[in-house]
Amino acid sequence: MPSEYPQNEDKGLQAYQPHITVRAAERLWQLSRAADLEQLWEAMTADSRDFEDERLPYWTELWPSSVALASWLHERKDEIAGQSCLDIGCGLGLTAMVGQWLGARVTAMDYEEEAVRFAARNADINEVPQPLWAVMDWRNPALRAGSMHRVWGGDIMYEKRFVAPVLRFLNHALSSDGAAWVAEPGRSVYETFLHALQSGGWQGRRVYSQKVEAIYAQPVPVTVQVWEIRRA
Repeated sequence: MPSEYPQNEDKGLQAYQPHITVRAAERLWQLSRAADLEQLWEAMTADSRDFEDERLPYWTELWPSSVALASWLHERKDEIAGQSCLDIGCGLGLTAMVGQWLGARVTAMDYEEEAVRFAARNADINEVPQPLWAVMDWRNPALRAGSMHRVWGGDIMYEKRFVAPVLRFLNHALSSDGAAWVAEPGRSVYETFLHALQSGGWQGRRVYSQKVEAIYAQPVPVTVQVWEIRRA
């Protein structure tokens, strides 16, 4: 791996940096992202007539949920090896790379084309076989129905309006015996998601919990829960 990347996995970053290092799934990962976050935000919000809040560059951050989800994938490596799996909202590509590294056949999607470009670059940096990257909106799935053995996502449920379309997407993507793994850091909106599961013919159970040490300048560790979701 390139030696010019800062070795900051134990300390948390104090300011935005274009290259970061994180330990997840029992190895180090190097992640490259947009060099100037302020410039990226300005470019995306320059024309208020065309701007959608869904296009905010959340993908440039490494979220604690992704680190915990990567650990869970490592624990379930025998379950995903050789299987068709989907990373929903892949961002910088950490969990997609982990899945591919562990032997899964990963398709990874994000709403933002720029995110997918950086994620593909990160797979090269980390010497991981490239997942199949896709620019996709979960409201308009561009994949064969019932084609995924596992679907996973980290911190994707942060607004109530996402609940219904995400459940419709899972119903489309998952095979009859498939399961989804959703990592969440204790957002209140997740209660809405859990209630929707029960009323929509799904069942969810908490399968994993991890306290993720400080990333960037967050003041405290974040406890992340991973939920497994299946058809009832």
